[in-house]
Amino acid sequence: MPEDRAGLAAGWGRTLVAVYAVFAVAATGRSLTQLLLHAERAPLAYSLSLLAAVVYVVATGCLLRGGERAWRLAVAACTVELAGVLVVGVLSLTMPGWFPDRTVWSHFGQGYGFLPLALPFAGLAWLWHTRTLVRPVTAG
Repeated sequence: MPEDRAGLAAGWGRTLVAVYAVFAVAATGRSLTQLLLHAERAPLAYSLSLLAAVVYVVATGCLLRGGERAWRLAVAACTVELAGVLVVGVLSLTMPGWFPDRTVWSHFGQGYGFLPLALPFAGLAWLWHTRTLVRPVTAG
């Protein structure tokens, strides 16, 4: 199992873990502040931002942990993240009243330099690249 751990969080994986960790902290802090201080203003938007934070925490932990189960959960987290940023991005443009303040996924992550839009693609690409580290490819 040490190869699994080193494989997911080595090289570019180390950078990916760092970026996910920063987003986990930033999204958690921002969403909790918005929910605690202004929940009545946009409860759906702020709750979706907290969901984003949870997804970032899960992805970070899975990339650090390694192994087949963590790899599969990381793929699921990145897929939910991608769907979330796309759906929330579209909703924030078509239903601006639902998103009076910026959240991590609103406007496709514009408030975060569009990194929330790029991050799930990078995460899924890295996971695809490392798939043989956690599960050998079999012939046939």
